[in-house]
Amino acid sequence: MLNKSKKLKKRNLVTYANADSLISDQFRTVRANIQFLTVDGKKRTFLMTSSVSGEGKSVTTANLAVSMAQQKERVLLIDANLRKPIIHEIFKISQDCGLTNVLMKNAALDRAIKKTGIGKLDILPCGNSVNNPAELLTSDWMSSILRQVSESYDIVLIDAPDVLHTTETRVLANYCDGVVLVLTKGKTTLEKAIKARKVLELAHAELVGAIINEK
Repeated sequence: MLNKSKKLKKRNLVTYANADSLISDQFRTVRANIQFLTVDGKKRTFLMTSSVSGEGKSVTTANLAVSMAQQKERVLLIDANLRKPIIHEIFKISQDCGLTNVLMKNAALDRAIKKTGIGKLDILPCGNSVNNPAELLTSDWMSSILRQVSESYDIVLIDAPDVLHTTETRVLANYCDGVVLVLTKGKTTLEKAIKARKVLELAHAELVGAIINEK
């Protein structure tokens, strides 16, 4: 009988647990579309966000990262949702040393990055909780970190907070090569989706596409 943690991992990471499923095939389609954007090697960092919280964005991002790693690509998944981090729970890794520790210059980047054992997928978890997430994520040091990892990985996916309620996501979006908006069928209103798009445009971010999630 599977323990609780293994059940959670299997349920959330469909692309890992059931690679032949219809859902996994849909993620491969998304993966292919993003690969078209990276043909010239110039676009490597992509921010994953949503209009509001509770859209299933983090699970979607995790599955997309796994799908990409299955293609033997070097993938780094960064948990920049410092307010409500969940990536470390999905992959069952420690968050004790992660992004916040690197941003506060308490840990080296290579020490904070964790290997998953799933292809060439690495994770940079959120790290220890902080009182100033917006200040850390919008710093020049964060921009520098993204430049560093983009040179070491084929694809960098950033799980960020929702764009309508957090200022740091708007700045992070400007640091990245592209933004993918995760929407939920039957939940995300057209008004919120349009508003999210306008906010990203004002931030001079490049919205490259959207994923319609069915929760």
